[in-house]
Amino acid sequence: IQDIENLHIAGRLDADTTGLVLITDDGRWSFNVISPARECEKVYRVNLRDPITEDAIKQLVNGVLLRGTEQPTLPAKLTVVNEKEVLLTITEGKYHQVKRMFGAVRNKVVALHREKIGPLSLDVPLGQWRYLTAEEVAYFYDE
Repeated sequence: IQDIENLHIAGRLDADTTGLVLITDDGRWSFNVISPARECEKVYRVNLRDPITEDAIKQLVNGVLLRGTEQPTLPAKLTVVNEKEVLLTITEGKYHQVKRMFGAVRNKVVALHREKIGPLSLDVPLGQWRYLTAEEVAYFYDE
């Protein structure tokens, strides 16, 4: 850490969301993590109130229109773990996006956990942290 006074989170989480958080003092690096133009995939484990439907899956995969927006979300990837649990992969980071996406398909998120950002997987116990390797840091720098 070069500049501890300027640490910030690269891609925030809602207060009731758990999972992978990246902290940096490098603004360019942080921008590369969160910029939709970089198409950095974020994977969320989503627990739902109601079973996921085939129609909801189709809508989420194609992009949904969120309340208060004029453009639909970018297409998502969705893997069904079981009828009330899915893995959702998105490349955007709109305000409360995952919760709003499921609201748009008439379901409710009851638990949300970010498992991955780009190639980085959450691999430490709850409440623990680690430094990124040089290779992990380099992934988010411009070529």
